[in-house]
Amino acid sequence: MEESFARVEIKYMLTPDQEEAMEKALRAHGFSWTDFGSPAVQSLYYDTPDHRLIRESLARPAYKEKLRLRAYGEPGTQKTSFVEVKKKYRGVVYKRRVALPLEEAYLGLGRKELSGEAGQVGREAIWMVRRYGLEPSAVIAYDRYAWFSEKEPDLRVTFDRNLSFRANHLDLAGRDENTVFTRPDQRLMEIKSDGHYPLWLTKALWEVRAERIHYSKYGDAYLRYMKQDGGEKKGAFRYV
Repeated sequence: MEESFARVEIKYMLTPDQEEAMEKALRAHGFSWTDFGSPAVQSLYYDTPDHRLIRESLARPAYKEKLRLRAYGEPGTQKTSFVEVKKKYRGVVYKRRVALPLEEAYLGLGRKELSGEAGQVGREAIWMVRRYGLEPSAVIAYDRYAWFSEKEPDLRVTFDRNLSFRANHLDLAGRDENTVFTRPDQRLMEIKSDGHYPLWLTKALWEVRAERIHYSKYGDAYLRYMKQDGGEKKGAFRYV
């Protein structure tokens, strides 16, 4: 099954108190936490050996793209994954993904060939792998709490905590070896919308003094753990 999204994604770094206040506002306007059984999310990012995609992304060009394999649920228990092709042009995010059995997605991306069931998204993913010479680069994991309302289907708010990464054992089977790169008191909030906020949400953001940030999870891991004294730590994210 293929899915497509076109939306504006704005990010804010909050304290637990700010998160609680935002959740109160969401609940008051008919939003509820979507329970998927586990908040765990893991994403395997693909990049070139010299990390071209993330380096170009951090330069904040008008157009950028990424390829990742994502799974939901406790590490080691997932059977289904999503091959995701994500592009951003002039502030609008275009995300397309297809659900595949996890092992099939691993093997297919590795041998640069996915089955016909992967559809157009699969063909585009393989085109990116071949064009750029992409390979597994880093696993980013976190716990996500997503809020949604049927009354406002174009608006979705997520809160991420316990962000971590690893550069070896590049699969989605665990997170015990990960390095945590956010503090326990940090909450990354993302508001995904058509670009327009309802008045109540704008008021809630003003009341909690939420400040917009430009932030990339993979980019943060790259900058924190691959750069030293202005130089790159060669091979830090290479497959082991």
